[in-house]
Amino acid sequence: MDNRKKTAVIVTGVSCFVLVEALLADMQLIGAIAKIVASCGFLSVAYLSGALQSRYGKVLLLGLVLSFLGDAFLIGESRQAFLAGLAAFLLAHIAFVASFVVNGVNLRWMSIAAIPVIAVALAVSAWLAPHTPAELALPVKLYIAVISGMVIAAVGTRGKGGSLLILVGALLFLLSDLSVASRRLVQTECPTFIWGLPLYYAGQLCLALSVSQSRSH
Repeated sequence: MDNRKKTAVIVTGVSCFVLVEALLADMQLIGAIAKIVASCGFLSVAYLSGALQSRYGKVLLLGLVLSFLGDAFLIGESRQAFLAGLAAFLLAHIAFVASFVVNGVNLRWMSIAAIPVIAVALAVSAWLAPHTPAELALPVKLYIAVISGMVIAAVGTRGKGGSLLILVGALLFLLSDLSVASRRLVQTECPTFIWGLPLYYAGQLCLALSVSQSRSH
């Protein structure tokens, strides 16, 4: 890893730490700035990893850009901001699925992975259902379906010789979304962003770094 890429990774990590601390201290402006810087960090890592030099990298970069937009929307606390963020991340996951397919997937691995992933998705849906407003019920269910498909596709690309970073990134992304659901829908008293944000940015960095190990052209 060259020095520029290392710097971008470090900036992302430090900004994530500042973001968590700012949220705990209720310093909204500092938190918003730190969030944007951290998200710019994973975009920089993808670019420096050669995202524009392969089909996989280009489609993955689109997903990361959509994630960046989702991060920006979720700075707001309104229901409209939440819906906009949800839509941006839903499109991001679709782009990630497309990038994994471009990189190559093993359908047998995907079919095997589908069983436990769907089971987890059903459990999460049942958990969130009592806490989800009627107007958000369909978008939330659709989001759960799409991110589940993203994880299944990540397993599939691993079965085709894809980078382990893809699978790790997808799983970390899934876990981080549970943090967002806990905070925005279930509204738990525990500040779940303490663990959710580090998992999210670690997952995005894994996906960004996987570009350098892509087999597509």
